[in-house]
Amino acid sequence: MKSNRWGYYWKTLSSSKLGLFGLSILCLFLIIALFAPLLAPFNPMERVGQPFGEPSSTFLLGTNDVGQDILSELIYGSRISLMIGVIAALISIVLGIIVGIVAGYYGGKVDNFLMRVVDLVLVVPFLPLMILLAAFIGPSFWNIILVISLISWASPARVIRSQVLNLKTKGYVEAAKSIGTKASTIMLKHIMPGVIPIALSQFVMAASSAILIEASLSFLGLGDPFVKSWGTILYYAQARGAFLTEAWLWWVLPPGLLITTLVIGFAFTGYSLEEIMNPRLRKER
Repeated sequence: MKSNRWGYYWKTLSSSKLGLFGLSILCLFLIIALFAPLLAPFNPMERVGQPFGEPSSTFLLGTNDVGQDILSELIYGSRISLMIGVIAALISIVLGIIVGIVAGYYGGKVDNFLMRVVDLVLVVPFLPLMILLAAFIGPSFWNIILVISLISWASPARVIRSQVLNLKTKGYVEAAKSIGTKASTIMLKHIMPGVIPIALSQFVMAASSAILIEASLSFLGLGDPFVKSWGTILYYAQARGAFLTEAWLWWVLPPGLLITTLVIGFAFTGYSLEEIMNPRLRKER
């Protein structure tokens, strides 16, 4: 039964041009990230040319202010940006699943308390909270992931809770309750499988948001200065005068386009997954 369901999901996704296009973008960036040492012409941390070198046959995207190859920075930067997006989204979805299932299953005071916490997280202005947390915790790879996770779990939790409210009225869940099955067993064995498909679509959208958040924090100088992400590349380009010269064409534009393309890939995939999980959306569109 489960294999048939997942087979249906894949068949529906593969029939969506939008979904296939998004998946193709994600697969391309994944390949670049995995094989970065083979694809990058130079070590991104080493000085290999003249500062502010223009694009040439040796340096296809020129060099930055210290002579580092920008193309190599972008290739290695895909690793960091993807890792931050995926790990932060995974933590957010795990927290969202826990809160959503517990709130939806128990209801009552537990539900009211957890949903008020969700409302509090959602109602606080997003950008000031993000900057405050990043500045307070400090710039590092894992701290950025922590900041993104702390402000991204609430929305998936609300969506998953809605699904749990529907699932807990099903006959098989009621039957499990009637024979005295533990609540933890019911949540894991009977409710969790019905939550996973929606959690998957929420994960894709959360990864898209996490990549944008990381780029924003890094551009503001709150990212990890010791790693090469697309956001930190933009930060150093802005801080070291790329906008005052023609260097912005090869130092600012490429990372901006890569961030946009990756986010579009996640967005298209996420929209297609949402249509699969909710057939009414497919009919309306």
